[in-house]
Amino acid sequence: MAKIRILIVDDAAVFRRALTVEFSADPELEVVGAAANGRLALAKLPQVSPDIVILDVEMPELDGLGTLRELRKVYPKLPVIMFSALTERGAEATLDALALGATDYFAKPDGGSSLEESLNVIRNELIPEIKAICRRPAASPIVLPTTNPISAAAARSPVEIVAIGASTGGPNAFTEIFSSLPGDFPVPIVIAQHMPPMFTRLLAERLSAQFAVKIEEGRGGGLLRLGCGWIAPGDYHMLLVREGGQVRIQLNQEPPENSCRPAVDVLFRSVAQSFGSKSLAVVLTGMGRDGLRGCEAIREAGGQVIVQDEATSVVWGMPGFVARAGLAERVLPLASIGP
Repeated sequence: MAKIRILIVDDAAVFRRALTVEFSADPELEVVGAAANGRLALAKLPQVSPDIVILDVEMPELDGLGTLRELRKVYPKLPVIMFSALTERGAEATLDALALGATDYFAKPDGGSSLEESLNVIRNELIPEIKAICRRPAASPIVLPTTNPISAAAARSPVEIVAIGASTGGPNAFTEIFSSLPGDFPVPIVIAQHMPPMFTRLLAERLSAQFAVKIEEGRGGGLLRLGCGWIAPGDYHMLLVREGGQVRIQLNQEPPENSCRPAVDVLFRSVAQSFGSKSLAVVLTGMGRDGLRGCEAIREAGGQVIVQDEATSVVWGMPGFVARAGLAERVLPLASIGP
């Protein structure tokens, strides 16, 4: 199996070296180049032909956003992971980068982290992300569930809630989906996207400003309203609780599930409990299997499940697990999900 060829672009020499050492220790990875700024990186690209680029946001001469703009003119499909700081400025730049075509982002270890902590993040989180983006597993059969009385009844009933789960590639997928939804969308929408604090608030604000459906970051005690959407805040699980004829949002910081907080499974289980057969779950692109158990709960309650197909997913982990388990009524390309 050919190694994954990586170009590192970061102005911090210490961090470049740390990345190079960790990547080189993995037999599946090869560092084919490093650059201290975007201009140097653009010059190296045709020489080293990487499979993926690790690109810092803040750099002298030509920063990450400027580099990404130029790179996308010549390499529209080359995977790019942005490194950004866990600050409001870093979050804004990250969302700008995703809008410009970055494949994904990664929170750069802050200055307070020890070297060993930073290396653990690289080993345990960044390297698996690189492999998931660059290596697609061999396709396995997709099992669509056979029609049964529960799912047939659900299909005849009006949906009263749409619950969406996503991870890697999610923000750009939302842009595609929400562009086709009207302002008078007839049910509430709840979303669990794997993102850090602050990033989720800014993502909600951007989506709300761009599209007809108004999106907010979830707030504890908030009431669901028709035609509005809520994104689980970073580092909090979001769930729904029915109180008579109303449904409220609850937040908690209970342990992560699937190494995630917010977790899709937590949200989906609560949707199944609150809306039963009138639930529609949508699982979008993302690494891992978060959402699988939640979709089981949705299906057991008589609800419906749609997942994004492999061809249009950045990583076909989350939707793939659901599809292969036979839980999805439909496996659709991203452009078909909104309509």
